[in-house]
Amino acid sequence: MASRVLTKDQAALRRAAHKAHTDGAPDAVQAYAAYLAQVPEDAPFWSNLGALFRKQGQYHQALRAQERAQRYAPNDVGLRNNYANILSDLGHYNRSIAARRWILEQRPDDTNQKAMIGRCLRGQGDYRGAIDYLSNVIPDHPDDTELQMQLAFAQLGAGLYNEAFDTYRARWNTDELTPRNIPFPEWTGEPLQGKTILVLPEQGFGDAILFMRFLPALKALGATVWVLAEKPVYPLFKDLEAADWVGTTLPPNAAVDCWINLMDMARVHFADTNDVPAPARLAIPDDAHERAAAIVAPFKDVMKVGVVWTGSVTYKGNGFRSFSHTEFLPLADIPGVQLFSLYKGPELAKFHADGSDAFIVDAAATERNFGDSAAMMQQMDLVISSDTATAHLAGSAGVPTWTILHWDPFWVWRHAGDTTDWYPGMRLFRQSKALEWTDVLAEVGTALRARIGDRA
Repeated sequence: MASRVLTKDQAALRRAAHKAHTDGAPDAVQAYAAYLAQVPEDAPFWSNLGALFRKQGQYHQALRAQERAQRYAPNDVGLRNNYANILSDLGHYNRSIAARRWILEQRPDDTNQKAMIGRCLRGQGDYRGAIDYLSNVIPDHPDDTELQMQLAFAQLGAGLYNEAFDTYRARWNTDELTPRNIPFPEWTGEPLQGKTILVLPEQGFGDAILFMRFLPALKALGATVWVLAEKPVYPLFKDLEAADWVGTTLPPNAAVDCWINLMDMARVHFADTNDVPAPARLAIPDDAHERAAAIVAPFKDVMKVGVVWTGSVTYKGNGFRSFSHTEFLPLADIPGVQLFSLYKGPELAKFHADGSDAFIVDAAATERNFGDSAAMMQQMDLVISSDTATAHLAGSAGVPTWTILHWDPFWVWRHAGDTTDWYPGMRLFRQSKALEWTDVLAEVGTALRARIGDRA
């Protein structure tokens, strides 16, 4: 491409495609197509198109575009990096590692490639391989946050919780979390006897539900424990064991001595044991139970199954862990089963638009908070959820739960096995290939038919 002189029209098409991409125009893909139809050997533009497809969640198209870029410029380091990224996205980890090792031969100090090699090893479920690799390269780059984060995730997957939650402190050096601006100090391990410590929320609602089980570790140190909760989950937490106060807003002039981040409570617990504590007992308001009972009242003699197919659409990895609501429709055809949607969010528009709400009762659209969610779950005989906050809520509420996992799941679920120590009694179903849900949903259907048969 470097040696080719574009015609005036071709140059105009190239500029138009670049501008459409930069401006986020809806016709950007078409602009690329118009240009590449005339100049098919422009490797950087194939790679740019691949990056656009990746941003749009069209991952297979992104791979095709990056492979075209490689065909025309196999020795371009930047394009090889884009290729390695989409290979990682789609679970082609060995190919991604090979591409990244090639880049490191050209750029030995490229820390991102080293971090992503560790990430690929973890994605394969090779936690020990990832830990060994990252531990070997981190001394050369001790201040690199991404290397530390990938090591933390590998340690978490391996169940090395004491080490992992210490390493995971690196999360506050990323751009994803805003550093605290609090008028009293962070707790650094000094004696807590007779002092008041405030637990601060962080990250998602599922993380809050998951980590509240560690409050007793603080209480055991002699502290008065206050918990600041976000409003949607507050009803669940208002009567937490080991919490002396729970609220959504800190009172003026609160007599707090220090604070701790929610997830750092795990460091306190795992300093003494590697046993995973039971989930926190959640509070469910009486009026939430009344609401849930009214919704399920017409369905007395069937097996009631709550379903969730997607998490927050703003989460950057949601496209991999979620699937279409239509994947659940075959389960709705099983005699003796009634499905209830436990999802509330923008994806409901598609659910209503195609008439799926005729077969799967919308039980969540009028929910006020997670208290309503938990009450509805307790009306269910079974909850089947994608890897999102719903799974943590159902597991903590003691409801029989099946969690459907994508091929590279959250560390709590690990990469193998059909159970987890974090939610005893939960059953895990695993996707075998990126973005392909048919097989795992068929497995869920078989299991549900067996369950309804046992019930009958």
